[in-house]
Formats: sequence, structure tokens, C-alpha cells
Amino acid sequence: MAVVRSNISTNAGVRDQYIEGVKLLKKEASGRTTDEFGIPGAARSVSTYDLFVIWHVTAMMIETPPGNPAQRNAAHRGPIFAPWHRVMLMVFEQNLQRVLNDANFGLPYWDWAEDGDLPPQEQSSAAIWGANCMGGEGNPVASGPFAFHANDPSAFRVRISTNISGELRSVNRGLRRAFGVSTDALPRTAHVTNALALSPYDSPDWDADANTFRNRIEGWMNDDGVSATSMHNLVHVWIGGEMLLGSSPNDPVFFLNHCNIDRLWESWMSRNGRVYVPDMTAGADLKGHRIDDPIGSPLGRSATPRETLDVSAIYEYDALI
Repeated sequence: MAVVRSNISTNAGVRDQYIEGVKLLKKEASGRTTDEFGIPGAARSVSTYDLFVIWHVTAMMIETPPGNPAQRNAAHRGPIFAPWHRVMLMVFEQNLQRVLNDANFGLPYWDWAEDGDLPPQEQSSAAIWGANCMGGEGNPVASGPFAFHANDPSAFRVRISTNISGELRSVNRGLRRAFGVSTDALPRTAHVTNALALSPYDSPDWDADANTFRNRIEGWMNDDGVSATSMHNLVHVWIGGEMLLGSSPNDPVFFLNHCNIDRLWESWMSRNGRVYVPDMTAGADLKGHRIDDPIGSPLGRSATPRETLDVSAIYEYDALI
């Protein structure tokens, strides 16, 4: 039976399970070490949670194809954006179910558009930033379950980050957030409505200038058809801190943001059918983004975009849009 994914801001039970699961994955040794991923310095153990950080950074460093002017990589700036993150969320959800010993646990989503409809000055006070949920902002974050306490080795710590070139590095510090510094407001419900009205899923030139559903939800195009920070990208920018880096999965909010993006994709498919482009007749310059190209992971799982189109036997959302 499919698990149900629900809104973290309105479901206290799943909220508390999510926090517990993240902490358990953060403490769990994956059996992998930093030297396996070319991270400089003395080799040390990598947690299961941090494998997801490494996975995301590594994908961003793989240009598809190398040197392409659109800056497409193995997870972003192209059609693969929605399927790649769907695979990541499913593997993350499976690991949460395992450590929670609850096969019925469904990854929650954050409906950021609800908070985006609030006046900008009230958005940083939304329920998700409460001490009983994700905590607030700061350098380091000082409230909530992921607050940093320098003298407490069990406190939530960022252990894998990136340097200025986007390369993996070992660190040992607290989580960072800075709300509303580079943009003053989250996306609103009107932005979601406008994105869901777009068709097709994607189209040539498969880049940040395509006025398509994929490009709109990824956040390279605004409602006026002009290249600008929007939707998914805007959420990253509004939260700031960790969420501005390739290592953004360091912030547990990353998965809540992407689960909501996945909900929007599922909502779009409920209107337009379970379709995806490009197919395998597309040229080699789109390798990694075509419907049967593999999506690999350091956690040993793989899938193709085609295999992600119908996940109704695995999970469903409590409410589509």
C-alpha cells in the first residue's frame, strides 16, 4: 500500500518523526569514508545523511555534456530536474522508514506558497520555523532540533560542505540560515497556479530560457516569461545560508522544499498525463536527461526518468493542487 506524504506544518506526528529520522541518519555510519569521494584531509566516516549531501554536490559537478553553454548538469538546468530529485527523495524516504522502523512513514512536504501568501515581514515567523519544527535562522542556527551547541558532540553538525569552486570539503560547524537577505519573499500560490497551467513539461532548447513547466518550477523563469529567480530557486535563496550551496541538503528543509516541488510535478501530471521529454531519439548532447538514461546514486539505487513517472504504488500526497 502506498504511503501518504503530508504537510509538515499541519501534521505534528509526521513532523516529529521526520526530525527523529534525520537525527538518526545523521548519526548512522554509512560504511563509506571521505577519501572515497576525493575529499581532502584525513579519512573519516561519512554518515548516511551526509551521503545525500555528497550525492547532490557530485551531480551538480557533472556537466551534461561537459562545457555545455546552458550549464546543464546531472540534476539541474534541464529536463532531469524533477525525476532526479524524485529518485533522491524516494531513497531518502526509504532510509527514514528503515531507521524509524516504520514502513508507513511518508516524507512530509513544506507548502511554502501558503507561507508566501503571508506579508513578507511575517514569513520568517511561519510554523515551519518554530522551535518544535525546523528552528529559526542564524550563523549558526541557535533554535530548534538542529541548533548548534559547540560543546555538545551529539548536536547537529555540518560535516561536508563545498569550497568556492564547488568541490567537496570536510568541515565541522553548525547549520547556517539567513532569511530574506537576497530576496524578501517566498513564492506565492499565484505562482504555483501559473506554473501548473504551463505545457509541455519541457522543450528545446532544454535550458533556463524555456518557458515550460519544468523550467518554471525549477525557478529560472518568472511569471512574465523573463529569466529570473523563482519557485524552487527562490525558496533556496530566501532561506539563504546552507541552502545557497551545492551542499544544500545539509539543511533538512532541503528535502521538504523538494518534496513540495515533487507534489507540484505530481499535480501537473494529474492534468497532463504521465509524460516526459526528451525521448531516446534526442542527441548525445542531452545524455543524462533522456527518458531511459540512468539516474545513479552513491547509495546503490538507480532509476530512469521513465521509471519515476508513476509512483502511485509507492507513495501519494494527501492533497494535490
